[in-house]
Amino acid sequence: MSLVLLLIQQMSLYLVIVYLVSKTPLFRLLTEPSTRLPHKVFIYLVFSGFCIMATYFGEQTHGAIANTRAMGAVLGGLLGGPVTGTLVGLTGGLHRYSLGGFTDMACAVSTTLEGLSAGLVSLYLRRTGRSELIFNPLRVCLLTLFAELMQMAIILLLARPFDDALELVLQIAPSMLLVNSVGAALFMSMVRDQKAMLDKQSSAFSTKALKIAERSVGLLSKGFNEETSAQVARILIEETRVGAVAITDREKLLAFIGIGADHHLPGAPISSQMTLDAIQQNKVMFADGVDVPYSCSMSPHCRLGSSLVIPLRSDNEVVGAIKLYEPKNKLFLNINRTLGEGIARLLSSQILFGRFLEQRSLLTQTELKLLQAQVNPHFLFNALGTIGAITRRDANKARQLLQHLSQFLRINLKRTTGLVTLGDELEHIDAYLTIEKARFVDKLQVELNIPEALHGLRVPAFTLQPIIENAVKHGTSHLLDTGHIRVTATRQGTTLHLEVTDNAGLYRPAKESDGLGMNLVHKRIQNLFGPDYGLNVSCEPGEQTRVDISLPITESSP
Repeated sequence: MSLVLLLIQQMSLYLVIVYLVSKTPLFRLLTEPSTRLPHKVFIYLVFSGFCIMATYFGEQTHGAIANTRAMGAVLGGLLGGPVTGTLVGLTGGLHRYSLGGFTDMACAVSTTLEGLSAGLVSLYLRRTGRSELIFNPLRVCLLTLFAELMQMAIILLLARPFDDALELVLQIAPSMLLVNSVGAALFMSMVRDQKAMLDKQSSAFSTKALKIAERSVGLLSKGFNEETSAQVARILIEETRVGAVAITDREKLLAFIGIGADHHLPGAPISSQMTLDAIQQNKVMFADGVDVPYSCSMSPHCRLGSSLVIPLRSDNEVVGAIKLYEPKNKLFLNINRTLGEGIARLLSSQILFGRFLEQRSLLTQTELKLLQAQVNPHFLFNALGTIGAITRRDANKARQLLQHLSQFLRINLKRTTGLVTLGDELEHIDAYLTIEKARFVDKLQVELNIPEALHGLRVPAFTLQPIIENAVKHGTSHLLDTGHIRVTATRQGTTLHLEVTDNAGLYRPAKESDGLGMNLVHKRIQNLFGPDYGLNVSCEPGEQTRVDISLPITESSP
């Protein structure tokens, strides 16, 4: 009975140590699958240490040492696998062998085999998809019981004289079988509970992060301003349940939701030195209200008691900050601190993407203005020359052409990069083609085959005119015979197909810097609607060039 109490005392000491270690990040390594070398090394060091300590603190009895060494070998094998378990058992066995005694060799062999057998059980469970059973305390208890029975059998086989070995086994077997089996089960129970808690925290964290990402995606990409910031702040406070959420740019408060909203007013300049430091130093700042004091810079009566400030970055530039607060009667949870830093990275990416979209839109507008600047002088020069020639022989027709020219230029100047109806686009190209047909007289024929039912559909401005101008300028104008241009429109499911065909067949693929009109139309359509839409050009040299423009069906507003 005294031996049982001594072994229980030794086991209790180990479990207390394990409990204390379980509160540190290192203990997490025992709860993860040890497939990587650093994990295996950690497990080897921990449980080899257990084996050695168990031998040192064991109880001398009948020329041998009663101890809890088997716990270290079995647990090392279960958590680390066969190789790690064997090395743990071998280390513990060699240490025991170095201390001598008539059971030294038997103990060395049995400890090594205990680690190996536990490792093989672990390997089998992992390969059969039942790795969760490794953390089952009852199975660990039974496995340790088997390991200790194996140790007793090995002592009887190897230790001499046999009578002394038998007497020793009868003396120590009950105590060691009981204490080692129960101790290993208790140890694994602590590991399992810690693993369950970490899994639960991870699941909660992931769920929150996914909900926030799902609800906030795309908001700040529309613009980093008070309206979008308020929407994001509302989502964050609903999902994180913190006391308050604030979002700032580099100079002022853009949004504030939660406790203290009565005096933290959007539009007010940033008055918190902690926020200014976070922005200027590009550094996360945290005041928990205990080790690092926190006080509101806006009101001495504010109920907020802690604050986390995380910079918002656009590329390498800090553009603002996100701030999470808790009231004075509530601690700031670590999960919210980690979540806050993840949210900041998500929102920073959205701001960066929004700036990219803004720059791309500005670039498209600039290119469109360049296209208009290129079209107008070239077309205007030819149109005025044509009207001047007609004036001498047909003043009425010249006046009509001037009206069409005026209409064309008015539409050109009023156009934006937005969407217009297909009917408006046809009105634009009609003014253009009226002047071009007057210029080429009978050398240009144009057929417009577009059902009136499609006139209300919306298309990007300047979709057809640059394509038709290309067909004239680089196609039919070079023919000796009459040039024919045909424009059709068809609706196929959810896609509108516009087709411009000429009978010149003179199209040549242009470099990126050339063919600005067609390239810009294609680029604008893809920027607006995605890579499934745009221009497709096919050419039969000397016969025809066909440009197919595909667009999603977009109905005109009533």
